[in-house]
Amino acid sequence: MQPYRLIRPLAFALDAETAHRATIRALALLPPRALPRFAPSLASKIAGLTFPSPVGLAAGFDKEGEVPDAMLGLGFGFVEVGTLTPRPQDGNPRPRLFRLVEDEAVINRMGFNNRGQGDARVRLTRRARRGVVGVNIGANKDSADRIADYVAGITAMAPVADYLAVNISSPNTPGLRNLQAGGELVELLGAIAAARGREGPPIFLKVAPDLERGDHDRIVRAAIDTRIDALIVANTTVSRPLLVSRYKGEGGGLSGAPLKPLALDALRAFRAASGGELPLIAAGGIASADDAWTRIVAGASLVQLYSALVYHGPGLARRIADGLAERLGERGMSSIAEAVGSG
Repeated sequence: MQPYRLIRPLAFALDAETAHRATIRALALLPPRALPRFAPSLASKIAGLTFPSPVGLAAGFDKEGEVPDAMLGLGFGFVEVGTLTPRPQDGNPRPRLFRLVEDEAVINRMGFNNRGQGDARVRLTRRARRGVVGVNIGANKDSADRIADYVAGITAMAPVADYLAVNISSPNTPGLRNLQAGGELVELLGAIAAARGREGPPIFLKVAPDLERGDHDRIVRAAIDTRIDALIVANTTVSRPLLVSRYKGEGGGLSGAPLKPLALDALRAFRAASGGELPLIAAGGIASADDAWTRIVAGASLVQLYSALVYHGPGLARRIADGLAERLGERGMSSIAEAVGSG
């Protein structure tokens, strides 16, 4: 922790997006590192994939798939890159990324800025396949057929992905969240399942925390019927709980500590709706081993971090993993799977 405490003031002297790009460039210069070893009790198998630790990196940090191996080397059990769209797009005008330091939060309205799936596919093809690396896909903002964009993403990125995450819950692409509605969701998931085929990688669906009563049951049923392998719960929120930062009025998706109760409530609702039939991956406001443990006993098989790294540094994933191993030992559990849903 101490090294990051020294670096953090320098990073915070830059605007958030500039600091983020500088971080990616620095990570890309790191020499290759061996994959970390975790306590055997942390290993689990979800959707046919073996995860050495349940603590993963959420999409949004490594948008272009530039540093997945560096992040694995820093102590993540798996890494999700993206969101990637079929065609390159600039995203929304800057500034579009804000640190809410007093709230330990982030607001972003990035808008799926990326150089396109083709560019990332070349880069990911060149890396040695090691560790679990998922690819998060989305639709272009100006697409006339967003379902076709997701089908194109499945086809393009399946060869380089251990799993594919379908992002229909970002608040920063107008109308995208409408794909979570009844008829459109069934049509989308059916098309995705057909594009994936029998030999493709597992598919995870990333959902919003801002859902109405009854949406959880409907989404779970659609996911099970179309053989989606897991749900990621949840994306950023458009709601605004009590905030104190001067950036509290900025538009976009809110993540970090204020998202914690909403994301936990969403996880519990999806667990109740699925009855444990569909694996759940928790995201949103996870910044400690206690936070991760709370999500796991509430029904999450895996957890993901991103915003917490801004405030706690890159060693956080390893600290959380070690903390989870300690909790398993204290409770006499031999595997993380025993803890899932035990609360």
